[in-house]
Amino acid sequence: MSKSTNTLPESVAVILAAGMGTRMRSAKPKAMHPLAGKPMLRYLLDNVEKVFDKVVVVVGPNMDEVAQLAAPHQVVVQEHRLGTAHAAIQAEEYFGNGTVTILYADNPLVSKKTLKKILECQQQRDVDMVLMAMECEDPKSYGRIIEKKGWVRRIVETADATEEEKQIHLCNAGVICAKVSSFKYWLRQIENKNSKKEYYLVDAVAIAVNEGKHIKALRASEAELSGINSKSELAVAEQIVQQKLRKKAMDNGVTMLAPETVFLSADTILGEDVLIYPHVVFGPKVHVHAGAEIRSFSHLEGCEVKEDAVVGPYARLRPNAVIGKDAHVGNFVELKATTLGEGAKVNHLTYLGDAVVGRKTNVGAGTITCNYDGVNKHQTIIGEEAFIGSDAILVAPVEIGNKSLIAAGSVITENVPENALAFGRARQVNKKKTTK
Repeated sequence: MSKSTNTLPESVAVILAAGMGTRMRSAKPKAMHPLAGKPMLRYLLDNVEKVFDKVVVVVGPNMDEVAQLAAPHQVVVQEHRLGTAHAAIQAEEYFGNGTVTILYADNPLVSKKTLKKILECQQQRDVDMVLMAMECEDPKSYGRIIEKKGWVRRIVETADATEEEKQIHLCNAGVICAKVSSFKYWLRQIENKNSKKEYYLVDAVAIAVNEGKHIKALRASEAELSGINSKSELAVAEQIVQQKLRKKAMDNGVTMLAPETVFLSADTILGEDVLIYPHVVFGPKVHVHAGAEIRSFSHLEGCEVKEDAVVGPYARLRPNAVIGKDAHVGNFVELKATTLGEGAKVNHLTYLGDAVVGRKTNVGAGTITCNYDGVNKHQTIIGEEAFIGSDAILVAPVEIGNKSLIAAGSVITENVPENALAFGRARQVNKKKTTK
């Protein structure tokens, strides 16, 4: 884990991840909802780990999945969900003696650069607390930050704001950073005198202001700080993440003919001079090497496409598919747990599962490997420079030798030696029509 510089006091990040996200209308904890295939919490952890000395994650009861994702960091459980201040105080014993920053799992896109700025700002002379703030085009229900002479004076919730205050676009993102000694004191002063009888972290701001403390609002973009509390807000965040992933790919030498139609996963690896046609979806764990082409309406997940290979259009590559250099996978072809050798071609209407296909082999249209017997999966091995005729059915386990030819329409149930011609179909019989 990278840590803050030695000139700064110990920094602890506390991530509040106990929310169930009732507005998500989902049984899945809010922190586990994915962006580009990666859980929200993991996005935040990836950046926090590079900036802070210590990370603590507050989860709710029976959130084993969230706790596992947070490992190996310290995890504490908020047994009763009594508000954000109550959640923060559950982690009090791990605050240390330096600075503490409260973050939220549903604000997953806070950048490493911004996190560093928070710590740097908090160390400035006369700064007692740092808030993260954003200029919102549409403030919605965010609390408005009221400043005077560069310092925060109060935060006004939308329901309590005057018409004039509602015109303010500087909004509170909820992130707070302060010295541990002060923050612990403010936490203990927060009361639950509200309709929900909950303890709200934002009340610490009013307590600090009343004590004459100096609070700085540190600005960052709305795209970086917006919270995700509903499926519609999740979709907006997905667009932001996809735009970043596309830009990074293109900056690294990938060509996208219609970037807005290409969907990437957070872990997608694309080499230089990869050409991606419109309407392509990359699921998790995809590696496409330099010079490969991925054509329109193809879907890839858990696979590897090697140099100068061509995939699609309308192709599906499932987990553990490996497409060799210069190989071709054409329209309406599906591969799963299959290695396609260098220069091999599978161009039309084919399913290959649990197979190994040798270099320069051609697999004809309509061919399928029968790899599953209802209990176990079995492998089909096809040698180099073989030719599999159209509409062949290869019943695994079976091996087909180098340079062999399988006649169109054959059902192959036995091994075929090298340089052989195999027929596995009934003899054709023609009968004269009888007329009355």
